[in-house]
Amino acid sequence: MIVQVGLWGTAHSKIQQSKETKLRGLISATMFTGAALSIWSTTGVVQAAATGAPTFSKDVAPLLNKNCVTCHRPGEIAPMSLLTYEQVRPWAKSIREKVVSGQMPPWHAAEGRGTFANDRRLTDAEKKTFVAWVDAGAPQGDSKDLPSVPQFTEGWEIGKPDLILSMDKAYDVPASGTIAYQNFTIPTNFTEDRWIQAIELRPGNRKVVHHILAFVRHPDKPAEPPAFTTVLPKMPPRAAPRDSNATQQGQNRRPGTLIATTAPGTNALIFEPGSALKIPAGASIQFQMHYTANGKAATDQSSIGFIFAKGTPEREIRTASFYNPLLKLPAGVADQAIDSAIEFTEDTRITALFPHTHLRGKSWEYRLIKPDGSSQVVLSVPNYDFNWQTYYVYTTPLIAPKGSRLEATAHFDNSVNNKWNPDPKVDVRWGEQTWEEMQYSGITYYVERPAVRSASAGLK
Repeated sequence: MIVQVGLWGTAHSKIQQSKETKLRGLISATMFTGAALSIWSTTGVVQAAATGAPTFSKDVAPLLNKNCVTCHRPGEIAPMSLLTYEQVRPWAKSIREKVVSGQMPPWHAAEGRGTFANDRRLTDAEKKTFVAWVDAGAPQGDSKDLPSVPQFTEGWEIGKPDLILSMDKAYDVPASGTIAYQNFTIPTNFTEDRWIQAIELRPGNRKVVHHILAFVRHPDKPAEPPAFTTVLPKMPPRAAPRDSNATQQGQNRRPGTLIATTAPGTNALIFEPGSALKIPAGASIQFQMHYTANGKAATDQSSIGFIFAKGTPEREIRTASFYNPLLKLPAGVADQAIDSAIEFTEDTRITALFPHTHLRGKSWEYRLIKPDGSSQVVLSVPNYDFNWQTYYVYTTPLIAPKGSRLEATAHFDNSVNNKWNPDPKVDVRWGEQTWEEMQYSGITYYVERPAVRSASAGLK
């Protein structure tokens, strides 16, 4: 859970106050805040017991541990830590505000609770607990009720990886200017196929890394085609290569098979038991890096971590993407719809979807149309947030029989009413940089395979 940075209790002073008077006021305010925390630490138990109000130790800390501290701890993306009462108390009113409004924990899909396995939303009862705690004065409660602080593997959401692969050297990010996408190849040195149970990309410097795409490439084998074909947009035919050498060069330029993504707000991929992703022997990992200059020269050396599956899984997880590179957003248009669609060539189960646009994206809708003509909205994101890009992981995978069509519609706001719009006076087309746009969908799935019959099956 991330709460916007803001001050809890600010001292007001007249403009004509001297610097010394301002300084004394600041010191006084600081002392008051410290004294208030001290008072609550000694009287919070008594007051909470008298009123029956929730306490931090018994009621609030468990909710923070479950929903918030993955991000709100030292070294993570959130702006403050929420591990202890002393850290949480100054933010109590701000936490209540964000919880009541639904801004935190961040979640943007409209489907009901239970649809997605990684749903971050609080229940109504949990929201009421936060509100009642703050309204009661945010009492600390009895320290004996305090749950243990969650134990995290430093730097890794998936726990301690079995293997960590990193860029061989740091990349120097300039202080300013446009930085083209950078590509780095990391050998796995796998001598046999490896099955991956969990995978996580770890930026070396979050201040300059906007996102990372990780691909698997094999020096001798082209990337396996996905279990679908693109039906929208209708792409213009490519010129045929003049010779086989040109064909091979074209394959070498392809990034390979997408296996993982990290962007603002994304989580690591942890697959259910019995499901795993395969990295073949002899393959390498290619990072496609999007760096953003922030006014100060920096360096980055990002990594990827794997946890290996125990044995061969029942289902091979595959990841891919589809998109519309022909998009055009006319200047000043407040609502421009851009579509893309795929058709499955095999019986498939969809396990997750990942909508991605840039600063002009405002909503998404995905529809699954089956061969019998039935249609269902399978993901609706009415208020897309570029700062929180989520893999929506289905609790129960979607059934997409061969011939099913998955349609994706993204809506964009290229008008002056969009406060994030870099320039509403220009037409916008597909581009890698943040001030350009994308209509991009990640998809994670597996192909349904017929059960393997035993040697004695069918014998009479």
